Amino acid sequence: MGDRILSEERESALVALLDDESPVVQKHLADELRRLGDVGVSLLKKVLREGDPPSREVARRLLETIAGPDPAAEFIAFIRSLRYELETGMLLLNRVIKPDLDTAAIQRQLDVIGGRCEDLMSKPGTPFSQCKVLNRVIFHEYGFRGNVEDYEDPLNSFLGPVLRRRKGLPISLSVLYILVAQRCGLELEPISLPHRFMVGCFHESQPFYIDAFERGRFRTLDEVHDLLAESHVPHPQNFVGPSPVGEVLCRSCRNLAHHFAQKNNPRMAKVFAGFVREFENAHRRHARP
Repeated sequence: MGDRILSEERESALVALLDDESPVVQKHLADELRRLGDVGVSLLKKVLREGDPPSREVARRLLETIAGPDPAAEFIAFIRSLRYELETGMLLLNRVIKPDLDTAAIQRQLDVIGGRCEDLMSKPGTPFSQCKVLNRVIFHEYGFRGNVEDYEDPLNSFLGPVLRRRKGLPISLSVLYILVAQRCGLELEPISLPHRFMVGCFHESQPFYIDAFERGRFRTLDEVHDLLAESHVPHPQNFVGPSPVGEVLCRSCRNLAHHFAQKNNPRMAKVFAGFVREFENAHRRHARP
């Protein structure tokens, strides 16, 4: 059984060894941290949170050796990479609460839904006609809908549970819609409105919007402006264009931090609030001249 606690001196000594590049030292360090069990894992996670970049990288490798990949650390690395891709980000986010998530199975489910849509689409077809088919398949054949009964349920935000339960939030249903559309060769955009989230199509002379939470209701640009005006949103034209993927994922994390707090799970609320800070810090570093 591993030690229950580490003295400050021993903890400092182990952390100092992270900087030693000797393979022999690294092997002995890994063996000692493995012997320490949960205490060793906790120490490495502390370094991941507080250490300098070289130490964090060594701690990450050791943690994978000892305990397997850490989904939260993987998601943080994804955030810091600034190489954002929507499907990858949503799957990594889901793995934070379900490390053994079968991501290939989720992608196959999306493929099946996309294949059904393609079977029903007339070729060639307009983007609007293609979205009508997406609506028919996603919201009528498969029955996806907004979870109005338990809006605060954190599972509403994760792709796996949304596919399994066929209900979710505006943002997760919009992401599902976009990922299915991609499989049909139709590129749609996430639209991050204040208090709402929609899908946008910008392939025709006038953009149109799909409200996935309302089972694919179509809205014109003027209607979206009217909705924003009703909510007293200043400068509504600033919100009706495509949202960066990082902003979409950050908003999902912000929702999750709130919803886990509402469900009396402060530990997970803290995890997702930490992701929000990581996104904000990454944005500041990227924006810095």
